Amino acid sequence: MPRFPSNFIDDLKAQADIVQVIQDAVPLKKAGNSYKGLCPFHGEKTPSFHVNRDKGFFHCFGCATGGDVLKFVELHEKLSFPEAVQLLAQRFGLQIPESDDPERDRLQATEREGLLKIHDLAHNYFREQLNGRGGTHVRTYLQERGVLQDTVSTLGLGFAMPQRDALTKYLLDNGQPLNLLLKSGLVVERDGGRMIDRFRNRLMIPICRDTGQVIAFGGRALASDQQPKYVNSPETALYTKGRTLYGLNLTKQDVRRLGYAVLVEGYFDFAQALQAGVSPVVATCGTALSEKQARLLRRFTDKVLLSFDPDSAGKSATLRSGELLLSEDFQVNVVLLVPGEDPDTFIQNHGAEQYCEKLRTSRPYLDYVIDEAAEDRDLSKDGDRRAFLKETLTVASQIPDPASRDQFADRLAHRAQIMEDVIRTEIRRTAIERRTEMKADIVNTKSTIRPAEKGLIWATMHTPEEALSVLSELDPKDFEGLSVAAILQVARTLATVPPESVPQTLLDRLREDEVALVNRIAADTTAPAKVEDCALNLKQLRYERERIALQDEIDRLQQTGSVEALNNIDSLLAKKRDLLRRLDELTR
Repeated sequence: MPRFPSNFIDDLKAQADIVQVIQDAVPLKKAGNSYKGLCPFHGEKTPSFHVNRDKGFFHCFGCATGGDVLKFVELHEKLSFPEAVQLLAQRFGLQIPESDDPERDRLQATEREGLLKIHDLAHNYFREQLNGRGGTHVRTYLQERGVLQDTVSTLGLGFAMPQRDALTKYLLDNGQPLNLLLKSGLVVERDGGRMIDRFRNRLMIPICRDTGQVIAFGGRALASDQQPKYVNSPETALYTKGRTLYGLNLTKQDVRRLGYAVLVEGYFDFAQALQAGVSPVVATCGTALSEKQARLLRRFTDKVLLSFDPDSAGKSATLRSGELLLSEDFQVNVVLLVPGEDPDTFIQNHGAEQYCEKLRTSRPYLDYVIDEAAEDRDLSKDGDRRAFLKETLTVASQIPDPASRDQFADRLAHRAQIMEDVIRTEIRRTAIERRTEMKADIVNTKSTIRPAEKGLIWATMHTPEEALSVLSELDPKDFEGLSVAAILQVARTLATVPPESVPQTLLDRLREDEVALVNRIAADTTAPAKVEDCALNLKQLRYERERIALQDEIDRLQQTGSVEALNNIDSLLAKKRDLLRRLDELTR
């Protein structure tokens, strides 16, 4: 992010009359020493939005939104801080100076320009190869996948030749410096100093900024035995995975015009939806939705239709993405597809009209959450009811609007057959607990991660073969309750990935915050712990968790004193003895 000298920001805020700026968007009336009007950030009939010219700030007493003139431009125009600075500076005729390190800024700008040039050349090269004789089988593959030629052209698809250094030679022949080729991620240095292409024998999919500039690529395998299926550009000075939405450069105007976005997972989902006439479609490219992606989308719409795969992974992504979007004050719906089909296959098998009908009949996210939590549970039973509420209360606590939160509480109460007041109390308690946990996580992130967890992550990045061998022997229950459970569970699924591709594949499948954590752990020069010891420790922790849970249940039953309870205690004591035996065997 550009750095601006503090004195320039002060000058800009002094020059940019806050009343003038806001009055262009919000009708204001003089009220004593300030101005007031209807708040543009929430619906209201009585003005509670105040602007104080002398102090240079605005504040809404209804929704508590406030700040200076730059903050207003950020929020109202849905811009980043640098973009807001640039917009205001242009409007008031101010020249933006370079930061306090102009030489660094100059070098960074030169590097970005060079990387953009390299990606543009690579994009043209890949498209030429697709349209040439060597790309015949790729064109056939696209036809078999139902991708029309117009869509191929619109998406700018290409082909990376099978030769190890075809692109490298092309870029060097076109005068591109080797150091920038390596920084672009398109060229990789192997042992012995040989330069080879990252992408070989793959369908090439350009990834663009919302402005249309190519900043990265996704490479799809063409052979059934080619692994991994997808190879993506690494993060560079141009490209940050968690800040980019695939296809937004093509569809942002329709997203803004129509007032909603259809969010899909993959490249082919995007292609088929676009062909089906779903113009406001964007894709996460198989990664978990990040906060930065959500805020990027918020610049264009406040309504999202989640259209992910209906399998377990897709459902998990739907729940996580929906919760994030909900906390960012989006209206969220879920598109329900036929089990076993993603948007790509659904459109091919059932047609564009039926997919559009699925969009029209999409289910509100909160209803979807209730249905998913209630599935396969008997809510007349205390245990199932507690599990149901545990899943739904966390989501409920993320609803920013109090009225919507109360409505959701009523639906939960009706479904779980519990009084509404009880549910509302539980939602408030859960919200407080969640905030407390989040604060604790921020402060204690490093201390909450056990050496065993760090050791397995470090090994996955540095000695993947050894790590995957150990992870394959662990049970999913061994990861329960761990601070990095999601990361280790993803790592455990990489057994079929070539060892050299494991680190990048892992990073590609994680959230932005998870990537940062993995990179921090991997930066250590030595392993935090031996892999074998890590696995042993995780099993010990699991057995301890189970032992404590058993003891809690035994204590509870003992308090009842019934005959049935005493019989159950005998069974639980037997389970406890078995756990203690297994713990003893582990420590021998």
